Amino acid sequence: MKPEGWLLVAAAGGLAGLAAALAARRLSEDAAAPPLWCVAAFEAGLAVWAAAVAGPSDSAVSILLATALLALALVDVAVLRLPDVVTLPLALAGIGLAVLRGRDVLDHVAGAVAGYAALAALAAGFRAVRGKDGLGLGDAKLLAAAGGWLGWRALPMTVLLACVVAFAWAAVRALRHGRPAFDRPLPFGAPLALGFWLIWLYGTP
Repeated sequence: MKPEGWLLVAAAGGLAGLAAALAARRLSEDAAAPPLWCVAAFEAGLAVWAAAVAGPSDSAVSILLATALLALALVDVAVLRLPDVVTLPLALAGIGLAVLRGRDVLDHVAGAVAGYAALAALAAGFRAVRGKDGLGLGDAKLLAAAGGWLGWRALPMTVLLACVVAFAWAAVRALRHGRPAFDRPLPFGAPLALGFWLIWLYGTP
């Protein structure tokens, strides 16, 4: 791709990043958030990364996905919530993309159903054993979206990557803040969004 093509991709990513940041602020009711320019620059980098890995033909789809995932991650970090207004259309968009590209739609529908069912069952089991919430249904809906985009076979690796990132995040918090850090809830949606993004770009082994 020519230099001006890379600049166009970065500019599109930056504008989409502004949209993600503004949407996240609205959805989190203006909770503390990174500066707009920082989010825009971050998504510009994501857009260039996606174009380098998947090629220019997938840039628009990747930018749309990055915008949704970035907005969800920002909201989850701010208020520990993954809004249905983003997760549910994202799941439907993944299935719609499978239809448009002539893929096995049942594989993607099964992915959405299995993703939701797996984390919803885990959340219910945790609540039954511990008497409190450990996972929210927003996480289940985000994994459903991952299944809709990636297919059911990608779900185990998506969850594994998310867990690795979450454990690393928890370890860093524990090193910085000591034992009290373990009593603070961890926004699992952000690591899950990262796992989703990595599998979208690189697929599964």
